[in-house]
Amino acid sequence: MKLAILDRDGVINEDSDAFIKSPEEWQAIPGSLDAIARLSRAGWRVVVATNQSGLARGLFSMDTLNAIHARMRRELADAGGFVDAIFICPHGPDDGCRCRKPAPGLFEDIASRYDTSLQGVPAVGDSLRDLQAATALGCTPWLVRTGKGPRTLQAGGLPAGTRVCDSLSAVVDELLAGD
Repeated sequence: MKLAILDRDGVINEDSDAFIKSPEEWQAIPGSLDAIARLSRAGWRVVVATNQSGLARGLFSMDTLNAIHARMRRELADAGGFVDAIFICPHGPDDGCRCRKPAPGLFEDIASRYDTSLQGVPAVGDSLRDLQAATALGCTPWLVRTGKGPRTLQAGGLPAGTRVCDSLSAVVDELLAGD
């Protein structure tokens, strides 16, 4: 099984320091939906692993988050793509949970759901915590220069073996070239 794990905000859609709080605020990064569609057509399973502390902060409800994801799925379907599953951490930064990245809980859940090792599975993120959570289970970390990516790259300290690309589309170009 070919599997790719993507962060949401800053990788698939435009990020906001004020959070994405409604379907109307969710805007795809140019080329991201087509990139996912190309993976889908090539037989890859694409899953999303995303921290959504806006839930714990009371900025939006689970119904609203579901509506945001429904918009993402609709727009992705219009582009010819599909996301197999969305794994979320609903907790705040001080809740001490195991699922909030950089903790590896979301990735453990993905490995369990698909009954597979994540060794070498590409995991794409725009922040250090995305990459740290991914590498804890042996994923190959990919940093994109969208969202918080430029700040993350400038700060340094990336996990060993991190690949850097301008966008999700560029990551998918490389993944499909290696197929």
